[in-house]
Amino acid sequence: MTLSSMTGFARSGGMHAGTSWHWEVRSVNGRGLELRLRLPPGYEALEPRVREAAGRRVARGSIAISLNVQRDTVVSEIRLNETVLRQVLAAIERIRSHGDFERPRPDTILGLRGVLEVAERVEDEPQASAQHTAIMVSLEGALSGVLEARCAEGTRLEPVLLSQLADIQRIIDKLAKAPARSADAVRVRLKEQLAKLLDADPPLDEARLYQEAALLAQRADVGEELERLKAHVAAARDLIAASGPVGRKLDFLAQEFNREANTLCSKSNDVDMTRLGLELKAVIDQMREQVQNIE
Repeated sequence: MTLSSMTGFARSGGMHAGTSWHWEVRSVNGRGLELRLRLPPGYEALEPRVREAAGRRVARGSIAISLNVQRDTVVSEIRLNETVLRQVLAAIERIRSHGDFERPRPDTILGLRGVLEVAERVEDEPQASAQHTAIMVSLEGALSGVLEARCAEGTRLEPVLLSQLADIQRIIDKLAKAPARSADAVRVRLKEQLAKLLDADPPLDEARLYQEAALLAQRADVGEELERLKAHVAAARDLIAASGPVGRKLDFLAQEFNREANTLCSKSNDVDMTRLGLELKAVIDQMREQVQNIE
């Protein structure tokens, strides 16, 4: 199974009984799963279903989901406000009682404000339920599109990460064979450093001398750091080949890579080893940037 990133975008829509809509789902990096919904008035009841659908498909990332709804046909009706009509007719009769006035035409009366009302037709519960079901079906399409986009980005990232791990392994191999790690080179450095301790003024007591000598011996080589780095490379490759979300584990491993590289650089007493250590840190930083986008 290939890696999945946390970056993607998809759009899907549909139509039902004169109402059209479209979903937009946008995914970016996130420490966990964060859902941000934007639903139009009248569709708030869909929120729990939307959250459940997204949580079932996505494990990690900041997900923005928006729904836009448009009525493509007129779903309104004209109603006669009989209360207002009676008031208008009564007013007309009062006016006519003061003189010989003709009755106004019906279309004139209907044109008066308030006599006719345009009211939105209220959908009954079965119609609303059918529409909501159709809307949720199209959401699944948008979520599938986002997952496809995230997988495509993950497929692009996989060879990048493997190449970076190969670079890390190459640097580890160079460090392992560095002349400064030879037994003679280590022996020479220890002798020089011990000589400085013995010549210290004031002289160190015996216990302190042994303590400093042990510390020098511990810092004389980076074998343990190199072994741990090799183990981290193998673990990272296993995670990349594994199934399921591995971004958090890879991020943790990248931090461990960096910790070992820092220790290695701090122990280095050789220009070439320091240069390789800095090169190692640069590759690890590049890898951490890529890992931040893995689900």
